[in-house]
Amino acid sequence: MPNDLFIYSTPVFARHLRILDDIVGIAERHASERNIDATALILARLYPDMFPFTGQVRAACGTAQRATARMLGLEPSESADNDKTFEDMHERIRGTVAFVSGFTEADFAGADQRTVSFPTANGSTPLTSRAYLTRFALPNFYFHLATAYDILRHNGVPLGKRDYLRIDSEM
Repeated sequence: MPNDLFIYSTPVFARHLRILDDIVGIAERHASERNIDATALILARLYPDMFPFTGQVRAACGTAQRATARMLGLEPSESADNDKTFEDMHERIRGTVAFVSGFTEADFAGADQRTVSFPTANGSTPLTSRAYLTRFALPNFYFHLATAYDILRHNGVPLGKRDYLRIDSEM
């Protein structure tokens, strides 16, 4: 019987992170072709209290990495907040893809029996792995992906829905 925690986590994270990597490349080319200072896009944000573009990329990657680790009963690693260039973001994304892609369906055996406790504003919240994935990890992951996309669109980067969804591609 297929393990749905695996099917709906690491392959999903990896696929959409590859799409995010392509979107970062589109932003990079846009800045270069239009002589836009890359920092203007990298530090752009939708609202002053929101993460900038680089923070959205970091949050999407961190969510994928932490969710995978937590569902497997591993201690999630923290990464430095040091992305300053498009290349830094590419490296972060590709490293996260390598991490989440390094696990197989067999690694997720028993994950559905695990309780995941993760830090929240009210302390620590325990959820089953399934509830954690569906109620927190995936919605949070997609929130940061969409916000990264929105920041670039808001700043004139020529992106469309197909760049975000890639329904025509298996990746």
